[in-house]
Amino acid sequence: MKKYRLSHLEELEAESIYVIRESFAQFQNPCILFSGGKDSIVVTHLAAKAFFPANIPFPLVHVDTGHNFPETLEYRDNLVRNLSARLLVGYVQDSINQGKVPEEKGLNASRNRAQTVTLLDTLALHQFDAALGGARRDEEKSRAKERFFSHRDEFGQWDPKNQRPELWSLFNGRKQIGEHFRVFPISNWTELDIWQYIQQENIPLPSLYFSHERACVRRGDAILAMSEHITLRETEYVENLQVRFRTIGDLTITGAIESSASTTEQIIGEVAASRQTERGNRADDQRSETSMEDRKREGYF
Repeated sequence: MKKYRLSHLEELEAESIYVIRESFAQFQNPCILFSGGKDSIVVTHLAAKAFFPANIPFPLVHVDTGHNFPETLEYRDNLVRNLSARLLVGYVQDSINQGKVPEEKGLNASRNRAQTVTLLDTLALHQFDAALGGARRDEEKSRAKERFFSHRDEFGQWDPKNQRPELWSLFNGRKQIGEHFRVFPISNWTELDIWQYIQQENIPLPSLYFSHERACVRRGDAILAMSEHITLRETEYVENLQVRFRTIGDLTITGAIESSASTTEQIIGEVAASRQTERGNRADDQRSETSMEDRKREGYF
């Protein structure tokens, strides 16, 4: 009898579904951190498969910075409706209005750091003890230090030196009162794996991921989408470019790439040939060499 061998995508899917189900078994009140990006979309798709034919048994949590792409919010609302899922939204503007976090000023102003406070407040308000997210180890060097079950202390802070071993796929979700975990089911996936899986599963995505014409401004090594949140410098000007986005965050920090890839198959070919990481032109990651790790230590996703 011929023995069936799992493809690498089937192995990754099985591993991720195991982590999602283990999270549901170990924690009392988990949620999915949903950004509207392809990775959180894949995590949500995997969660739907993990519990089918039932609905996803925990809510999606989105931190709305007020600087989101309109396409992202439209996609989010349609997905929640199609899945009959529950959506909880935390607003950075509320944190600013309450004086919990200052509004950045200047040409490079961003709400990326401010969203950490909103995220921690939202998790505390709803008493979530685990938050599942779409981070992958290949994205950025600080994320390469993550475990599947990433422990956070009572202040929501992450200590890379105080993480638990996960030998033989055994996960330790024990915690003290006030502590919680971030769970990363797709840690072992690469960007190419994500796109191949999206093609295999025929997962719809926001139009931002595919080539389109957009008014943009070049700033350093980044191409930013022009919006009311972008203030031009004297030497900058707006130009219409054929672009797409490899990763989606705020309008003020998410860099586009010039591309004609308008189908999933074309994007897979483009990603396979790329020599730059997908976060290579993210303005928030360029503030310092340790900007991502600094934010993660404070409680960032």
